[in-house]
Amino acid sequence: MKLGIIGLPGSGKSTIFEALTQSILPEGHKGENRIGTIPVPDPRLAVLTEMYKPKRTIYAQVEYFLPGMLRQKKDQQIWNQVRDCDALIHVIRNFSGYGLEKSRPYHDFQSMDQELILADLVVVEKKLENVELDRRRNKKTSPHEVSLLNQCLKNLENDTPLRKCPDLAAANHLRGYAFLSAKPMLVMFNNEDEDDTISEAKDLTSMENCTVIRAKLEQELAQMSVEEAEEFLSEFNITASAMDRVIKQSYELLGLISFFTVVNDEVKAWTVKKQTQAVDAAGGIHTDMQKGFIRAEVISYEDLITAGTYHEARKKGNVRLEGKTYQVRDGDIITFRFNV
Repeated sequence: MKLGIIGLPGSGKSTIFEALTQSILPEGHKGENRIGTIPVPDPRLAVLTEMYKPKRTIYAQVEYFLPGMLRQKKDQQIWNQVRDCDALIHVIRNFSGYGLEKSRPYHDFQSMDQELILADLVVVEKKLENVELDRRRNKKTSPHEVSLLNQCLKNLENDTPLRKCPDLAAANHLRGYAFLSAKPMLVMFNNEDEDDTISEAKDLTSMENCTVIRAKLEQELAQMSVEEAEEFLSEFNITASAMDRVIKQSYELLGLISFFTVVNDEVKAWTVKKQTQAVDAAGGIHTDMQKGFIRAEVISYEDLITAGTYHEARKKGNVRLEGKTYQVRDGDIITFRFNV
């Protein structure tokens, strides 16, 4: 899972990136592309580790990408940096300060969203121009793809981001275009230290997936020891770190769940989309598992913990044999049986 961090200059993107990744960069390098990969916190994995005592415990990973020099150049190359991201975090300034204009969250959101729309519009128009050239040269084109592109064109010309058109955003024929405005978006209000509310953007909160972060506080928190962090969280009434909250919200935004495997002295978490079938989940581990899939032995995390051991859970009938079309559920512990 890869999330791109975007926003207007001065919104606090770098501060938020550092709060999420616990990675502080010297001032002289602030304009560089930055990537931070962090483990996805999951207390269930710690419990499974204590139960099985494996040699290795492997957490799922999430990657945050902060493009360097975003909006410093007005060309497609800048936006192409985030086209391979699974979702976008749109940071909006919701704080004041010396020399700063009064924050305008809704205005700033619209300004950046318009850039996403325009970047996609350039791609669509260019493709349709090429389609017309191919038609004149009697080259084959896909009528369905052209129809979808024209639907995109209509929406984009009406200033409608493609994420508001779920069927278009999910269309297989359009997947290769990686439209920016089609990506799931988490709108993140960067607030004052003492402010954890969204008071001036109620219309926006009803239209988009929104959250609040006090980036400066969270940046400080990311640099503290565990003991200092606990005291800090309590003092500022922060129930969970920014990293924990944003990862959870990112999973919800993308419709992701986690399942676990326990094999060869290794406990590992895997990330899949909701309603992923067992055979496809097996393929995410190794293509041989998918090709030679026989069955999946499945037990839920809750049933395993209630039973105390895998052996006891099996005696109680909580270990199930599932076929290819079984839809993996969050917290499933799966052993894939296969033969190649």
